[in-house]
Amino acid sequence: MSEPTAPSVPPTPPVPLSALLAREDLGLRQIAGPTAPDTVIHWAHTSEMADPYPYLLGGELLLTAGVHVPEAAGADGGAPRSSEVESSGDYFEDYVSRIVAAGGAALGFGLAPVHDTVPRALVAACEAYGLPLLEVPPRTTFSGVARAVWQLMAQARLAELRRVTEAQQSLAAAASRPDPVPSVLRQLAQRLAAHALLYAPDGTAIASAGRAPVPGTQEALRKLTAVVRPDTGPENTPREAPASATDSLGDAQLAAYALGGSSGFVLGVATRRREPADHTIASVAAVLLSLLTGEHQSGAGAARSSALVRLLLGAAPAEVAGLLGSGGRWLVVHARPENGIPDPVGAAALGAALGSPLIDLGRDVVRVLVPAGREPAAQPGWTLGVGAPAEPDGWPSADAQAARALARARATRAPLVRHGARPGLSELVPRPDAEEHARALLAPLAAGPALTETLRTWLSLHGSWDRTAVALDVHRNTVRQRITRCAALLDTDLDDPDVRMELWFALRHH
Repeated sequence: MSEPTAPSVPPTPPVPLSALLAREDLGLRQIAGPTAPDTVIHWAHTSEMADPYPYLLGGELLLTAGVHVPEAAGADGGAPRSSEVESSGDYFEDYVSRIVAAGGAALGFGLAPVHDTVPRALVAACEAYGLPLLEVPPRTTFSGVARAVWQLMAQARLAELRRVTEAQQSLAAAASRPDPVPSVLRQLAQRLAAHALLYAPDGTAIASAGRAPVPGTQEALRKLTAVVRPDTGPENTPREAPASATDSLGDAQLAAYALGGSSGFVLGVATRRREPADHTIASVAAVLLSLLTGEHQSGAGAARSSALVRLLLGAAPAEVAGLLGSGGRWLVVHARPENGIPDPVGAAALGAALGSPLIDLGRDVVRVLVPAGREPAAQPGWTLGVGAPAEPDGWPSADAQAARALARARATRAPLVRHGARPGLSELVPRPDAEEHARALLAPLAAGPALTETLRTWLSLHGSWDRTAVALDVHRNTVRQRITRCAALLDTDLDDPDVRMELWFALRHH
């Protein structure tokens, strides 16, 4: 028994054979072959050739009235002689085997005017070769069957287009959310009933969504990502990689999509079955994720690289600030996710929302350098602290201001707190004098930086033990112990408002 060739099917949705059998106006009846629900046909073709192989492309429902069947092979009446049975079996075995070899999906045999019944030998051959055999009643024309196939195809194509359109709209909406990358992955997983993962350039899965895959799926997907990830060959020559790749693991269908050309990020998708529109929907998600994660090699990107190199080589911040593409003043923003710790994808999305690619991902805080002309707004899922606008030589101070603003925001459960930039009484005292006074007053605390920061936070929060503990990530008893220690070292009464005012003045200049 020869193996069927891979059908060269058209770019139209296939029609389930079960849908064609369900058409009451056709009256088709399957009398042989497998009844698997995933059997599909791609078109209908009529032929009375004894050997239809040269005229089939694969995936057809081949329709025949049996005109080509020799009289001896097609005779079912009476008691046939053994030689007739042998001849009949040989003919139909050859006929069916050639259809299967050509990739035919099913055979429809029309009753009348040539045959009153379907030859028993044809039924037996279709059973042997696993080819679905349909009985076409006399009232149903072959052109009517072909028309029904095309109607079902048109309906499937319309449903496919509607599905793709709805998926595109939902993915685009997800990409505009405050957490765009996780939202796109969740929407993709929902639309494909799949498990979707985003892989970093080093092959690490950094985000995922959807139902848990069968054991071994994630490892198989990780290996598949290497096929589409840009790499270098011998002597550092670039290796051309495909934009996408597919594989399977048992019943799971795997696909990998390269994001952003040479960025190295890869989208992996695992589904239970591969539907015709799945690739289109996943490709839309890949494009959106490329925009969200890719670092475009633009003039601005090159300028940022130049600025970094110059800083590393000893240039002053004021000398390289102009390369960053903004005016002289900048805002330092400290941000912390409300739940968990920040990750690279979330940090990149936060930077995009704030309008700046200048991001520093720390262990538990993300720092973003934002042009002063772009006023930061509260971001869902994040707590933000914003320093006062500063020239490059004032960035360290603005960084400290943003850190204190973030601590105050977390303590007061505010989504965003800005450092107060309103002129105050402190400006009435020359800065050198204020700094000298602060050093002298706070000298007893010099040996304990934690004491100074605790006192600063405690005073900024009006002496609240609980809020200070939240802002510093310590126990409230630790706060009490440190404040008691500060009072002893400074030899003063911290309940006195005048003392608190003087200490706050000193801490502002320390």
